[in-house]
Amino acid sequence: MIDKANNKATKNKITSRSEDYSQWYLDVVNMADLAENAPVRGCMIIKPHGYSIWERIQRVLDDRFKETGVSNVYFPLFIPEKFLNKEKDHVEGFAPEVAVVTHAGGKKLEEPLIVRPTSETIMYDTFGNWIQSYRDLPLLLNQWSNIVRWELRPRLFLRTTEFLWQEGHTVHETEEEGDERARQMLEVYRDIAENIMAIPVFTGVKSESEKFAGALRTYTIEAMMQDGKALQFATSHNLGQNFSKAFDVSFLGRNGEKQYGWQTRWGLSTRAIGGLIMTHSDDSGLVLPPRLAPTQAVITTISQSSDNEEIVEKANEIENMLKKESVRVFVDKRDLRPGEKFYEWERKGVPVRIELGAKDIADNSVVLVRRDNGKKVKVELPDLPKSINLLLEEIQTNLYNRALEYRNAKTKFVDNWEDFVKAIEEGNFVHAHWSGEKEVEAQIKSETKATIRYIPFRQEKEEGRCVKSGKPSLERAVFAKAY
Repeated sequence: MIDKANNKATKNKITSRSEDYSQWYLDVVNMADLAENAPVRGCMIIKPHGYSIWERIQRVLDDRFKETGVSNVYFPLFIPEKFLNKEKDHVEGFAPEVAVVTHAGGKKLEEPLIVRPTSETIMYDTFGNWIQSYRDLPLLLNQWSNIVRWELRPRLFLRTTEFLWQEGHTVHETEEEGDERARQMLEVYRDIAENIMAIPVFTGVKSESEKFAGALRTYTIEAMMQDGKALQFATSHNLGQNFSKAFDVSFLGRNGEKQYGWQTRWGLSTRAIGGLIMTHSDDSGLVLPPRLAPTQAVITTISQSSDNEEIVEKANEIENMLKKESVRVFVDKRDLRPGEKFYEWERKGVPVRIELGAKDIADNSVVLVRRDNGKKVKVELPDLPKSINLLLEEIQTNLYNRALEYRNAKTKFVDNWEDFVKAIEEGNFVHAHWSGEKEVEAQIKSETKATIRYIPFRQEKEEGRCVKSGKPSLERAVFAKAY
């Protein structure tokens, strides 16, 4: 049965963030027509508007990947169980989330099949056949696919049993090349988060306890949501030689001897849409940054039946004018009351609404309405292409700066346990000294529900005392509660 509790937004109301942030999020997803719960618990149906956002993310990412020499491939959904057992840390990390197929075709399978939780094992078994010499390297591949990880506490986009993502996998001749690639792809994600999605992010390395199962090091991008919680936007893993030794991803080196490849894995999923929603949206619905928005401007016709034909004709003319300027534009010529149209496009987050009626045609102008702040401006039609492109860039910048200002205000540096606990309870990102001990990290998590989100790449060595244990420390880690 579909869990209707997750879709309880009334037809005309979105719960306010201050009243119930969790329900506000679900209401925005519902009212913006992005996705809904599927008949299978924990799975989601991504609707056209939601999928069009994912397509925009895909298009931008795919182009960036290919610019770095990456090619796309596709590997099977089903993985032999024995593959998953080859890398000990990996199988332990994923065991609680794995779905297993034991019967098919009316018979019990001789060997159970794992439904893809990630593709390292099946890919690397093949990579061992593809790579023979150092001349075959680097191998730079990416896969767009679905993933299944059994989720106990599902929430649309943020945590679902099945989700969409891309997973990049590379093999290199040296450790330095592998690490450089892992950091390079993290930078691709950072650039897209900040410059396309207008989400300010932090980059750094995960602690040993938080790194990807089987990785040498995990690099991460962390974003702050409007409730102060962290959301892991994307990750890039330096896998070292852990998997290459387990799956014999080896090659004949320049010295004529057998060597094992240095590998990376990096990925971003539909969870990024959840992060987008929680970074920019408001109590009226979804807010989309112009560079990402599938539709950047919607022309809403305002007409009586007597003048409708003339207005629609002018709307089509304006549409063609804007398309020539590479504006993604849509004409809403439906026979609805203006208020109904305005409300729908507001909750769907389209950056600019263009209002066009008989009076506007007579004045040779239109009214532009910004989604980010609701301000209206009258623009003469000959000036529209230039004006709307400038306005779209202004909205993009405003959304980023607004999120950055909020994040900066909610980022704290503390030096004692009392201040640490208070800062976490108030929903902040907290920079604090940590001794580097797993036991202390676990204790902090147990007492505050805060985890180490990242250890900053660039920070000056600073003598201090661990905020929990009091032991000496030379750097700070960043703690927060997280999704």
